[in-house]
Amino acid sequence: MAEDYGFSHAWFYDSQMLYSDVYASMALCAYHTRTLKLGTCVSILGNRIAPVTAHSIATINELAPGRTILGVGTGFTGRNVMGMPPIQLQTMREHVEIIRDLLCGKETLYRENSRERSIKFLHPNGGYINIKNPIPIHMASNGPKALKLTGEIADGWITLGLDPKHTVSGLNTIRECAAAAGRESVRIYCSNITSGCVLRPGESVDSSRVHRQVGPMAILLLHTNWDPVEMKIGPFAPPSLEPLAKRYFNEHILKMETPIDRRYQEMHLGHLVFIRPGEEKFLTPELIRSATLTGPAGEIIDRIHALEEAGVDNIALNVCGTDAREMIREFGNEIISRL
Repeated sequence: MAEDYGFSHAWFYDSQMLYSDVYASMALCAYHTRTLKLGTCVSILGNRIAPVTAHSIATINELAPGRTILGVGTGFTGRNVMGMPPIQLQTMREHVEIIRDLLCGKETLYRENSRERSIKFLHPNGGYINIKNPIPIHMASNGPKALKLTGEIADGWITLGLDPKHTVSGLNTIRECAAAAGRESVRIYCSNITSGCVLRPGESVDSSRVHRQVGPMAILLLHTNWDPVEMKIGPFAPPSLEPLAKRYFNEHILKMETPIDRRYQEMHLGHLVFIRPGEEKFLTPELIRSATLTGPAGEIIDRIHALEEAGVDNIALNVCGTDAREMIREFGNEIISRL
């Protein structure tokens, strides 16, 4: 259905305590599609060893030849929901190097503690995996060190934030670091994760339909990084929303009943799926418009053009706790057909 309505990509989360298995879901989608590009958004490196990640994405590439993207990240949710910190960027670098070598058909060095072993795919042409069609590696990043690493090792950038200035600044950093690493010829593909709702005539941004369709994505900007010693307030919140993020922390996070050593479980209940009781009061019109493409069709199209001019190539619409078909029809008919 998404193909019929003009969508070009389908992205799949990798958060094992929240959703279905990312590669099983992609395999099913590969079977039912012909043109959609399928990407992990994002595979949490460190939760699987690098050779397993490489063979998993190469298996999807066998099912959907040339339509496969490996998005990787350090694990805001996939790690935080277990009370674990994101993996270190050095681990990210090491995993990407191993994965890229294997996907290029090379022999590479795999390490476990003090052991080092040379590994390679033994049956690359046996129909089990596909490494003939290239698999680009995109990296999710926002901090300065992660942006630098994106420029050094990745083919694409996955980000949050609908302010075109954020995109321009991030891409400038990534391109400068790519050039410094001798990768001037690499064109960085930029994907932006958001959600959206096309307002109907007379509909308010505060409507229950809007809250249901985009609320779980909007509230993400207020989420807290769990830490047993000092939790970090609103790591994704832009400066204009910092007061709201602090309110959310003080009035919602700190009042949860779960013991602090297990609070990460309650904090991520409903993550990008539904709004929990008590969260509705934080869904201000400013938050919804800042976090999502919500508004009249013409306004959404103008915002998309501004993001395109800033360097965004792809917009991924998060499907929250609602029927994806409604969103597909809505954006296919009223947005994609007019772009």
